[in-house]
Amino acid sequence: MDIAYIPSPSRGVLHLGPIPLRAYAFCIILGVVAAVWLGSKRWVARGGAKHTVGDIAVWAVPFGLVGGRLYHVITDHQLYFGEGKNPWNAFKIWEGGLGIWGAVALGAVGAWIGCRRRGVPLPAYADAIAPGIVLAQAMGRWGNYFNQELYGRATTLPWGLEIHKTLPDGEVVNGVFHPTFLYESIWDVAVALLVIWADRRWKLGHGRAFALYVAAYTVGRFWTEWLRIDEAHVYFGLRLNDWTSIVVFIGAVAYLVIVGKKRPGREDPASIDPAAHAEAEAAGEKAADEKAVAGKAAAAKAKGEGPSETVAGDKPSRIVDGDGRAEADPQPAAAASAAAEKTGKDAENPI
Repeated sequence: MDIAYIPSPSRGVLHLGPIPLRAYAFCIILGVVAAVWLGSKRWVARGGAKHTVGDIAVWAVPFGLVGGRLYHVITDHQLYFGEGKNPWNAFKIWEGGLGIWGAVALGAVGAWIGCRRRGVPLPAYADAIAPGIVLAQAMGRWGNYFNQELYGRATTLPWGLEIHKTLPDGEVVNGVFHPTFLYESIWDVAVALLVIWADRRWKLGHGRAFALYVAAYTVGRFWTEWLRIDEAHVYFGLRLNDWTSIVVFIGAVAYLVIVGKKRPGREDPASIDPAAHAEAEAAGEKAADEKAVAGKAAAAKAKGEGPSETVAGDKPSRIVDGDGRAEADPQPAAAASAAAEKTGKDAENPI
């Protein structure tokens, strides 16, 4: 009886004429969009301006991409440098190879620059964007699926991943392996939900939501890294990324405990984003202007179209122009003229 394993795509790129559309890059872009969208919603809910997260991301994303690629090239330098290797391949980011540790580290530098330019505290920004970052990682892992890379050990489990590819050195790989990209993607979504729940439950602030994301992510990364069989540096029986996960996990937990004791709670919403005050003032001025315009329109309508006051039995004055001035009735004017021509007893007793 054949088992229906997860098939891998035959290719990870489509060509639109001369333009290549690479699935790996598309997954990265989708992840960035999702991170900015979710981060913006959380930032506004904390009292920030709606465009702040996107403006800071303009700095954080390029730095993160460069950092992720640098970490990969440095830790896997044997793939690009040495006899028979082409160093220019180190720039082919679309072929895969982004180290999350370098991406977060250098991305944080870009975010710090953007935060300073906006007058925003970095820990508060990191807390808002944390679930979005790990959600972006979940989407980015599907780029590894399309590239048929970073799979785990051979398996007979029904959710095994079929791999049929030829490596750069000419070795042909055919078999069924653990879909570590899928394991990590599912774990990342769970971490995002955990951070959102914990943040609502305990009002995490001052960088603690971000630290929780880092600690939870490293636990899953340690396990999936242990399953992988791609080439990596091994120290004392563990892959380099496993050791990195251990060190980063300890640092994240220590930060959670120390900051939780020193600065419990969350930042004052009024203190995290100067742009939010500007937006509120602009919205207030706009509302006031609209109210004033509406009031003037109502007054002009009442003045130009409303009936004039009349005495019972008299005829109303006729409106001759839009400013509300009334034309005098011709009959009282004629009577006054006739009375002026009378004298004596007739003048004292007008008809």
